[in-house]
Formats: sequence, C-alpha cells, structure tokens
Amino acid sequence: MMTSAKPITIIGGGLAGLTLGIGLRQRDVPVTIHEAGHYPRHRVCGEFISGRGQESLTRLGLDRLLESAGAIPARTAAFFTATRSTLPRPLPELAICLSRFSLDAALAAEFQRRSGKLISGQRWRGETIGEGIICAAGRRAQSESRSERWFGLKIHVRNVPLAADLEMHVSPRGYVGLCRISGGEVNVCGIFRRRAGENLSGQDARDLLRGQPGSPLRQRLAEAEFSEDSFCAVAGISLRPQRAVGRAEICVGDAVTMIPPVTGNGMSMAFESAELAVAPLSAWSRGENSWSEARRKIARDCDAAFARRLAWASWLQRGMLSPSLQASLVALASRSDWFWRLAFERTR
Repeated sequence: MMTSAKPITIIGGGLAGLTLGIGLRQRDVPVTIHEAGHYPRHRVCGEFISGRGQESLTRLGLDRLLESAGAIPARTAAFFTATRSTLPRPLPELAICLSRFSLDAALAAEFQRRSGKLISGQRWRGETIGEGIICAAGRRAQSESRSERWFGLKIHVRNVPLAADLEMHVSPRGYVGLCRISGGEVNVCGIFRRRAGENLSGQDARDLLRGQPGSPLRQRLAEAEFSEDSFCAVAGISLRPQRAVGRAEICVGDAVTMIPPVTGNGMSMAFESAELAVAPLSAWSRGENSWSEARRKIARDCDAAFARRLAWASWLQRGMLSPSLQASLVALASRSDWFWRLAFERTR
C-alpha cells in the first residue's frame, strides 16, 4: 500500500527556499514556506547570476521563468580603482542580471502556482532543528573581528552610462558593483567596513555608494537618478566560509555558507544548493531514506560543490579588500588573460 508523502517545512523564502520549494512541488512533496518578509521587496544583492547556478535553473525548468521576469544578459566586465581601470573584457561565460524585487516575486508566484503553501509576513517561531524542517533563512550574521564589521548597501538608479555590463569599483573602504538590469535601471550594490564606534546616517550610507570624490564611480553616478524606495541595507555580514557537514540541521543557500560577494556567485550557489537538496528530501518524504541520511547527503554534496570556489573566493576577497593590493589586482585583471579566466572559473 502506497503511503502519503511526508510534508516539509522551509524556513525562509529567499532564492534557495523558494527554489527548493518549487523543486519539491515538482515531485509532489507537500511543502510550506515561512517567510518573515513580504513579496515583492528589495534585498541587498548584486543581482547577477553566473556559473553553475544557471544550469541548475535549466534543469529545474526555471530558466524561462527568469526570462519572463526580465532577466537580461551580461557579457562584459570592467574593474576600477580611484586612479586605475581596465578596459571592458568579455566574461568567460554569459551571465544574467535580474532585480531581486522581480525575481523573488516570480519564484513565489511559481511556488504557489504549484500548490505550495506560502506564509509571508510572519517570523517562524517553532524549532529550527528536526525532521521535515529546512533552514533557508539566509546568512548567519556576525562580525569578522571586534574592531570592524562588514555591512552591505543596495539601491537602483537610472541615467547611468556603464562602460561594461558589470563594473566593480574598489576603494580602501570596500567595493561597489554596478550591473544593468531591466527597465533601464542599474543596480548599485556595495560592501563596506564599519569601524568600531562608527555610526552612519542614511545620507552617509548613500555617499558610500556614490564613491570617493574624484573617483570613476563618483563620476559615473554624477547625474544618476536614485530610486529611494529600492534602498536597503544589511549589517553584520560574515565573510568566512562555513562547512555544512556537522551541522545539526539541513541548510540551503546562505544558511549553508556565504561566498565572498566579490565573486558575484552567491545567487548561483543558492540555486545550486536548492537543487542538491531536492532528491534526498523527496526520497525522505516518500520513506526511502532517513532524515539523517538526507542531511548527510545534502551536506556532503554542498561542501564538495563549494569547497574549492570558497577557498579561491576568500583569497580573492582579501586581495580586493586590501588597499595595498587593490590596484595590483586590477592591473593584473586588465593585462593577463590567464589570471582573468582563472579567477572567474575557480570561483564558480
């Protein structure tokens, strides 16, 4: 006699949680997602998808959904310091750019179209560890040291001419990435150091996104029209890679680990980790394996898929955030095809 599928609860309705929910519903697994926020909303995000995550989207049948939500291709990238820049260079692989405001809403609608139960606007109050419960609630916030913390800022702008589809502007304080998204807008997203005892006002935060006076970034945004309702911030970002093996709960997305944002691979890893979790969780739901077996399988597969790129990304992030190395790395990226391709491929 065939038993009914056991239900799964996903805590967190971001990229990984929604993608996992859709993948499970494709296999007729009962799924409820609990999301503390509402759809649609803006999130601090580079809004840039490159690498193997695109293959995960295709296998899950979600590539066309992104196209209909307004995804546009990215083919070139350029790097800038206050005094040095690279010419636009072709990306080794085509990438896509899409606003999280549009993407999250499209994924949420697809999940509900597949009869998934979505509870938004309410924070999960139950246990986070136990059979049938998945943690997809995003990054684990923490400071890197007692002396400084990392925080992220994001805003959409118009009337900004870009030299490349993707631009990275570095400074002693951090870096800002720009990318074209649909509707003539540009996403401006940055990560910065907050020094001990420093308090930033909203205007101070916006000035950080504009760049240092006289810098290419400040010039680029001189005539920009800022969409104030898209401004958002997130604090306490941890840049240290984490391992999934040994965790008591099953995690996907940033809840597993957060790759250093300089790589632009965070969205991809969210999709990848969700896809890796679909088959083991579906098997558990049908009674074909135990919860501990599913947890170990997902953790091992995530660590195997992400370990090398996390190591390379940590090295690259340290260099890009080091004022003494930033100019040298930008110069190397502009002159060396080998370094350009190696840095791209090893972080994906």
